[in-house]
Amino acid sequence: MCMRHRKNYPYNPALKERARELRNNSTLSEVLLWNELKNGKMKGKDFHRQKPIMDYIVDFFCPEIAMAIEIDGGSHDNENACCNDRGRQKKIEELRTQFLRFNDVGVKRNMAGVLKVIEQWIDEHTPSRA
Repeated sequence: MCMRHRKNYPYNPALKERARELRNNSTLSEVLLWNELKNGKMKGKDFHRQKPIMDYIVDFFCPEIAMAIEIDGGSHDNENACCNDRGRQKKIEELRTQFLRFNDVGVKRNMAGVLKVIEQWIDEHTPSRA
């Protein structure tokens, strides 16, 4: 594991219960993507789902490489939600975390393409072990 990126991320402890609720009530696209990310299936990386960071909860998070993945669906379609998403993302990015965003329908219809984007991102942002 690349320990240089591994750190504790600040979070609001009050969000732990909400994160648990979200994990227990995942959308279909979240379940489908989680099945591809869990247990180190994605290039051996340890992903967490519905991870509290600061005052927010991200869909998926890999602390080793400081990567957050969000699936944008119906609740993200209105203008206020989009503004909130951008503001939340900007604040979390200040912790040197980078985001990948996917559309809910895209995850359901093109999982292979989504996984390829994630794999490429990991390859491009993980130091080689020479």
